[in-house]
Amino acid sequence: MINILIFIFILSLMIIVHELGHYLAARRVGVRVEKFSLGFGPLLFNRKKNDTQYCISAIPLGGFVKLAGDNPQEYKGQPDEYFSKPVGKRFQIIFFGPLLNYLLGFIFFWFIFFAGYPTLTTEIGTLLEGYGAKQAGLATGDKIISIDGKNVRNWEELQAQIQSKKGAAGVSLVVVRQEKEFNIDVPLKAKEVENVFGKKINMGLIGITPADKIIKVRHGFFASFFLGAKKTLDLTVMTYQGLWYMATGKLSMRESVTGPLGIFYITSKAAGAGIIVLMHLVAILSVSLAIFNLLPLPVLDGGHILLLGLEKVRGKGLSIKSEQVFTQIGTTLIISLAILVTYNDIVRFFGDKISNFFK
Repeated sequence: MINILIFIFILSLMIIVHELGHYLAARRVGVRVEKFSLGFGPLLFNRKKNDTQYCISAIPLGGFVKLAGDNPQEYKGQPDEYFSKPVGKRFQIIFFGPLLNYLLGFIFFWFIFFAGYPTLTTEIGTLLEGYGAKQAGLATGDKIISIDGKNVRNWEELQAQIQSKKGAAGVSLVVVRQEKEFNIDVPLKAKEVENVFGKKINMGLIGITPADKIIKVRHGFFASFFLGAKKTLDLTVMTYQGLWYMATGKLSMRESVTGPLGIFYITSKAAGAGIIVLMHLVAILSVSLAIFNLLPLPVLDGGHILLLGLEKVRGKGLSIKSEQVFTQIGTTLIISLAILVTYNDIVRFFGDKISNFFK
């Protein structure tokens, strides 16, 4: 039950932030907001304040903001209606939803770096046969504090430093053993491995694995700001690379896309690992939601922005019939994608349990 509540809270948070972006932008440009709704199905809460009706429904799998005159059939030509505003102001209303999701992810990353996050130390756990570390005389329990003159504070930094030296013959390490420091040169071995996109790349390896020891790494307020921005940018680049690889068939969508069931499964695991890990998951999901919503597909915010772009170029919008066809195509695509993703989530995360149930 706790996991379900956490899942609902996370999903509701991202939806509220997204719809709040649309709401605030609409109010800012002078468009009347008729309804702000979280969820679908039976109403749990309903209150009207000024011109806006605020609603919470029983099924927290979405939400929406209803703007005055945002439908051609309802548009009456009033100055506070959506279609009374120029393209630029309508763009702001649509774009601010994904933008606030993106900012939420960045703010969470910023907080994580500032509050401190758990990570592995640079202590060696095991040495692998056939690699330079064992050959050079490194031992279990040794702590690496510097690589080629550059300090490393955790395993992530150590790994990045060594793997980036793929063209070098070896690396020079400063190692702490029994409270004594010493220098040691370790040969590198280049190896071809697959990255997160399944693409084969070469990287340098010395043949060590981490010890099972965790430290908390914290950064200053301003350093955390830049690290949070870098993390958000890196995630954005990686997400667009993944989308491109899926579009070109180089990456399986089945293995790469997760829907509500998969998010629930991952959230359940993250909740048991602590608040920082859970916040990290929320940050990733929020940035990913922003990027997905900006794809130029009908029904999504990106599809609406595409239509605004066409209107700007043509000097007029599409006909009502053309826009209906565009919306129907988009709805069919999104529903088909939702079914496919849900099926994949069931097979990927719950397939073994279902198979065992029928044995």
